[in-house]
Amino acid sequence: MNSVNYLKNLPIFQDLQDTDWNHIQSVIKDKVVAKHDYIYTEGEQSDQIFFLLKGIIKIGTHSEDGREVIKHVLHPMAMFGELSLVGEQKRGDFAIAMTEGVKICSIQTSQFFKLMQMNHRLSMRLLKNIGTRLRRAEDRLESLIFKDARERIIDFLKSSAEQQGKKIGYELLIKHCLTQQDIANITGTSRQTVTSVLNDLRKNNLIYFNRRSILIRDIAKLS
Repeated sequence: MNSVNYLKNLPIFQDLQDTDWNHIQSVIKDKVVAKHDYIYTEGEQSDQIFFLLKGIIKIGTHSEDGREVIKHVLHPMAMFGELSLVGEQKRGDFAIAMTEGVKICSIQTSQFFKLMQMNHRLSMRLLKNIGTRLRRAEDRLESLIFKDARERIIDFLKSSAEQQGKKIGYELLIKHCLTQQDIANITGTSRQTVTSVLNDLRKNNLIYFNRRSILIRDIAKLS
């Protein structure tokens, strides 16, 4: 599937006219990114919108003491870098490939603005998309303030199951490429805490896990 055909499957691009697609075809750029390579870095010019076609990436930043903080782990059908549309001049975070052969496509922000002017429904869908991102950020902030480390790790498992879990009977299988340090960076905990919580959940037969997957036995009992 080429990038334009891929974009046609995204809800944000529903109902675009042939003239819109012709414009997209003329300005879109494809790129393959190797595992661990950066798509963009903190402080870089923020002038492109990206779409993830294949693979997994992470969006994050670094604390003052140099620790990595992961904001999002994205899978195909995701748009990222869209803050350039709402005034971001320099990237406040980084995007890096987590798997081999990550495929992305990008559109210059100026060209995307032209598309929005040509199709007002696109503008409304983009606004809804950014609103969803803001709500998730607020939910995560509340979690960091009001919940302890164990609760945050369990919330991460539940969220991952909801977004990418595959149902197998009463169980949910989550395939991933995250290290326990990655999970710690996502949940604002330590690797040792993640290890302890996961081992405790496994001991109580609530989950089973290995390096590449987590099986939730019964999500209703996960606590």
